[in-house]
Amino acid sequence: MSWSRVISGIVAIALALIMLTLGGWYFTLGFGVIVYLGQLEYFQLVRAKGIEPAGKTTLVVSQALLITAAIAPNLVDAIFALAGTLICFYLLFQPRISSIADIAASILGLFYGGYLPSYWIRLRVGLDGSSPLLTHVTTNLPQLRYFPPSWDLSYTLTEGLTASLLAFGCIWAADIGAYIFGKFLGRTRLSDISPKKTVEGAIFGILGSIGVAIAGAWFLQWPQFLWTGFALGIIIGIASLLGDLTESMMKRDAGVKDSGQLIPGHGGILDRADSYVFTAPLVYYFVTLVLPLLRT
Repeated sequence: MSWSRVISGIVAIALALIMLTLGGWYFTLGFGVIVYLGQLEYFQLVRAKGIEPAGKTTLVVSQALLITAAIAPNLVDAIFALAGTLICFYLLFQPRISSIADIAASILGLFYGGYLPSYWIRLRVGLDGSSPLLTHVTTNLPQLRYFPPSWDLSYTLTEGLTASLLAFGCIWAADIGAYIFGKFLGRTRLSDISPKKTVEGAIFGILGSIGVAIAGAWFLQWPQFLWTGFALGIIIGIASLLGDLTESMMKRDAGVKDSGQLIPGHGGILDRADSYVFTAPLVYYFVTLVLPLLRT
């Protein structure tokens, strides 16, 4: 493992922890930058195949999705439908007649690069009770402050923060476990899509995710913490692996090794964030739908 990979990984984790701890608009705006850069890389992959998506339009409406997720999460699905419609209308009036591939790549960019990531904002910001638009505008203006009023646990350990930290920890454990054990113990190739990934690495990655999830479920006093932690851990472990393979499939089709060169030793934003894309909605609905049922 190169020093550049280690150092950039530590910096990325530190920045993620700062964003998660601050929450609110800090998390939303920081996450918006990450989504924007990731979508730029996605459209570079798409254009390498000769496809001409509605890149600028998709970038703008995706940011609108993220902002909506922060102030009115119940409207995100409606905005997603309207954004998809707007993208199709935009492609209708281009000088060059758009193809099915142009439309499909644009909508996938919106779904993969904007809609699915918006669940992280719903999870971190929405669960803290500061998201409804009217409440935010009329009674919750202190959320726009520069720093949290208190750093004690009663303020910082909100439901949105703890759920997000646990999910991020599971993903980190899955990535680190898969990388280390796959490197030293991996013998069986997992998929031709990503030749360096092994079955052994995938198994240890999922086990790492499960271990962190069970520990987190115990700490947060979730009902039946062994089973809820196991369920969340295996969901995150598998989803992060499939997200990694999906991004590898796109890179393979585009004929590139990395989605970009922004992060030394890692590649582009998509190369580091691919594990988070499909994980977000699964974690969100686990926390908002499954856990409340178990507590009743």
